Amino acid sequence: MPGDAGSPSGEGAPVPDATDAPPTPRERKRLARNRRFGLALGVVGAVAVSALLVSSVLAPASAPGASSSGPSASAPGPAPAPAATEAPLIAGLETFGNEPSHVTTSVAYPQAPPAGGPHSPVWLDCGVYDRAVPNENAVHSLEHGAVWATYDPALAPADIAALRAALPGDHVVLSPYPGLGSPIVLTAWNVQLRLDSAADPRIPAFTAAYLNGPTAPEPGESCSGALDAPGKVD
Repeated sequence: MPGDAGSPSGEGAPVPDATDAPPTPRERKRLARNRRFGLALGVVGAVAVSALLVSSVLAPASAPGASSSGPSASAPGPAPAPAATEAPLIAGLETFGNEPSHVTTSVAYPQAPPAGGPHSPVWLDCGVYDRAVPNENAVHSLEHGAVWATYDPALAPADIAALRAALPGDHVVLSPYPGLGSPIVLTAWNVQLRLDSAADPRIPAFTAAYLNGPTAPEPGESCSGALDAPGKVD
């Protein structure tokens, strides 16, 4: 007997879809593995995108070493010029390298008048002398920062007076010096200046630079109360 079209067993009954069947245990494992793999790919992709965004924000505007049309803000400026520390130059100034020491004998000095070196333990009192003074005592006064102004004994009295007027009143010895070789010689410790005239403008420059100046071993020490040599007039 022909089957009824409405009967489940009839020829007209719909064929069930294979996807409607419940997944087998093997299929469930495969689906779970696929979901885990997809989740891992998503995490890796998110991390890569975040790193790209951070690097683009923090990257400098120009690559290191790239040229720029304007001055670099971090480029060092020119080094400042060193401050001038040298004493003013005085034309004709001679310098020496004498070392101080005390002796009780006479000394053969390499300069005339001497500009330093071994000397008497007793200094010469500063002031004006009309006679030559002992070298060894005068050198001790140079050690104390004095300026020793010597002149040729043949210098005219008017020039001697002009020289005296051009010198400071303190820490100065003024005396004649036989065999000087120049009309006037100014001496401080290890420096010396030879002059032809008492009107020479280098006289105040010399005393300003070297009276109690940087070359004296004991600048500012006493220049009185020791030896008044013969011929002291002031």
